[in-house]
Amino acid sequence: MKSIYNIINYGIAAVWIINGLFCKVLNFVPRHEEIVARILGGDYSRLLTILIGCSEMVMAVWILTGINSRFNALAQITIIGAMNILEFILAPDLLLWGRFNSLFALLFILLIYFNEFHLNPKKLNHHV
Repeated sequence: MKSIYNIINYGIAAVWIINGLFCKVLNFVPRHEEIVARILGGDYSRLLTILIGCSEMVMAVWILTGINSRFNALAQITIIGAMNILEFILAPDLLLWGRFNSLFALLFILLIYFNEFHLNPKKLNHHV
């Protein structure tokens, strides 16, 4: 179980790093800044996109440390859910798969939940 948990954990952290560093900070996917501009306004969209990207990289580091992993998983689930609801309502035309993105977000949320609350070897024997 531990190796499956670790592999999934590294994969989840990689998603945050890829989206934060490559898509937002390095601006390899300009659509991310367009989404930020649509939701938060265009005046500071580049700066806000960079800050969001840096926050996503911090999330990846937090995941890899394992510190307060349950709180971390709940934070990820909340952030992904809120972000995708906003995008679904305010910027569906800018999403890679339009409103269908919500399905992928839900699957990612379920993966995070399952990994932390069913596979985490540190938490499995909490009743003992």
